[in-house]
Amino acid sequence: MENSIRTTLADDGTVTVTISGEIDFSNADEVSQGIRDAVADWSPPSVVVDVRDATFIDSTGLGALIEGYRAAVASRAGFRVVNPSDTFRRVLAVTGLSDFFGLIETIDAPSQATGA
Repeated sequence: MENSIRTTLADDGTVTVTISGEIDFSNADEVSQGIRDAVADWSPPSVVVDVRDATFIDSTGLGALIEGYRAAVASRAGFRVVNPSDTFRRVLAVTGLSDFFGLIETIDAPSQATGA
């Protein structure tokens, strides 16, 4: 499956980074760089990472999200992960990252993400 990272800027300045496919060792650098670039390019008040279409995450993927969180916090921006699948949510809960990422669930189309 092809991985995709899309960044959009809302009218209120919030940046949304949407990740499709796997978040793992093969693209963790791309994910963290995408979030860092969004913070550097737009200085948003808030960064939202939408994982609705993420299909898998491993420990390096979690590390990429943590790096994105650090970049956002360093620029005084809020940071949230939204739309996780049940499996993805469990991975974040087990690792203690749910609260860290300000996890908010939006009820829309269900996702098929799995975690490592």
